[in-house]
Amino acid sequence: MDRNSVTGLVLIGLILTVFSIMNQPSADDYKKKAKASTTKVIDKPANKEKDHTAVSANAGSEITPKEKTQQAKKVAAGKIISLENDVLHVDFNTKGGIVAAVYLKKYKSYKDFADKRDAELCLFKNGNAYNQLVIPVGNQKLHTRNYLFEVVKQDPKSIVFEAPLAGGKVRQTYSLNKNYDLDYNVELVDLKGVATDNIQLNWKADYNKTERLFSEQRRVSTVCFNQKNEGLDYLSETSNDNQAAEDDIEWVAFKQSYFSSILKPDNAFPKKGTKFRINTFKGNQHKSWTLLKGYSATMALDFTNNKASFNWFFGPNDYELLKTYNSNYDDILNFGWGLFRWINLYAVQPIFTLLVDYGMGIGIAILILTLILKLILMPIQWKMFVSSVKMRILKPEVDELTAKYPKQEDAMKKQMEMMSLYKESGASPLAGCVPMLIQMPILLAVFRFFPAAFELRQQEFMWAEDLSSYDSIFDFGFSIWPYGDHVSLFTLLMAGTTLAYTFMNSGNVQQPQQPGMPNMKVIMYLFPVMMIFFFNNYSAGLSYYYFISTLISILMMVVIKHFFVDEDKLRVKMAERKANKSGGEKTKKKSRFQEKLEEMQRKQLEMNKNKKYLIYIFIR
Repeated sequence: MDRNSVTGLVLIGLILTVFSIMNQPSADDYKKKAKASTTKVIDKPANKEKDHTAVSANAGSEITPKEKTQQAKKVAAGKIISLENDVLHVDFNTKGGIVAAVYLKKYKSYKDFADKRDAELCLFKNGNAYNQLVIPVGNQKLHTRNYLFEVVKQDPKSIVFEAPLAGGKVRQTYSLNKNYDLDYNVELVDLKGVATDNIQLNWKADYNKTERLFSEQRRVSTVCFNQKNEGLDYLSETSNDNQAAEDDIEWVAFKQSYFSSILKPDNAFPKKGTKFRINTFKGNQHKSWTLLKGYSATMALDFTNNKASFNWFFGPNDYELLKTYNSNYDDILNFGWGLFRWINLYAVQPIFTLLVDYGMGIGIAILILTLILKLILMPIQWKMFVSSVKMRILKPEVDELTAKYPKQEDAMKKQMEMMSLYKESGASPLAGCVPMLIQMPILLAVFRFFPAAFELRQQEFMWAEDLSSYDSIFDFGFSIWPYGDHVSLFTLLMAGTTLAYTFMNSGNVQQPQQPGMPNMKVIMYLFPVMMIFFFNNYSAGLSYYYFISTLISILMMVVIKHFFVDEDKLRVKMAERKANKSGGEKTKKKSRFQEKLEEMQRKQLEMNKNKKYLIYIFIR
């Protein structure tokens, strides 16, 4: 491995390190078509009543003080009514006619998964979320979540709420579809003195922790929104943030690490009056260790004939599922940006999905994916190895040139003779660096892919109980900064194979001769040590991939070295090439590059002479 190869490797390492620092705290059923919806209606009144009709705020006849107090409590709390299908369980509260809680029936929180409890995953609970209309009437703004709604119609698929307001009434209709979709329709009936162009929809939710590492889940959770002309935008993932819309909004998503709630209107939310907020609870708040983040969206509404319609998606951040909506929902997945995202979307994800759909376990699928990627990159690795051998053969002659031209003013001469040496021998200092840089986009792409891949969630492999989180073979019971509170074996294996790969190539490293330059070998050995700290809390699937990838690289190097590349033959071939080049040099015309180097050398010599002359004049 020549100096340029090492430079490329170190560059990759540094970039991965920066990525790691920036990202520090920081199932197969969904792929099948959902069966025909067999919906249920579950009535869960807070007051144990069996009927589906809520108590009206204007009810009835004369009542006793005790009955009046009981009725006030009913109005304050409302009544819980549920709709279910095969994958979704939604609770509604008659107080406000709101979506009060959402449960995903085919998934579990990490705690329930680890404890082997059969429980539905709860996105948010009753009391931690609401959706309300803000309706201006005269000088007032009426908030529908303060009104008690009555159930006027109910069937296994839908529920209709109504409440009197401003001389008319507000009607909210919820319809549960077969999959992860909830249709939401709002109708204003005979409202007086209401400017429909100023009505807003407020949506707020404090989401529950669902994954193993709280800090990691918080790090990737935020509000995303798709702008009509500008595409996807999002609030900060690492700090409190708020933003007013700069364009009409096609949909807004409350995104977590592996699940999201996405609200899409039939008509885009107008930018005027639309704004979003994300809030991380402070350390002294009870919510800081019980809830993930606070999400908030205020959206202006485009009413047509006093009606507005929306669709809610409550489900997993599964790429194949989100892609079916044809609304760019899959943009919320953090697969990286630019080239890295393209590699994941058009290479890594299709191959991985094909392997998983074929019936392979996740661990085996990652192994096969790694083999495929390494086979694709094998010509590059071959070129890198041959280049490192050539540079090692030329190292004695390079050292002679360095000793021949020790002075800084002779740097141009040394560079010209080195280029001539490389050309005569058929070697190139860039031949090792360029292939390394070609591999870098894939290394960085998978760095984003595996932590975001929903397929890894709660999938066991070997000693790892959940490939989407870290694997722990030993828990300290306390945290050691900056290492953590556990030992990740896949991270140790990844660092160990990287260290072995470094050792195998350490003999090819050319230490820079310039004073003050860092020791390349020290940097190379330091990087695997740094990986132990940076990757200890990362996805076990990611560490497993890097471990397998490096192990395959070592095996490929051994195979190429012992069976395909004969260093002695290569040495003879280079000597013959050099002799042929030297023999024909007198008659061969100089290349443009050589002429340019000679011209640069001539100018450099003139500049040096001028400097010496000026110094002489100054001293005189």
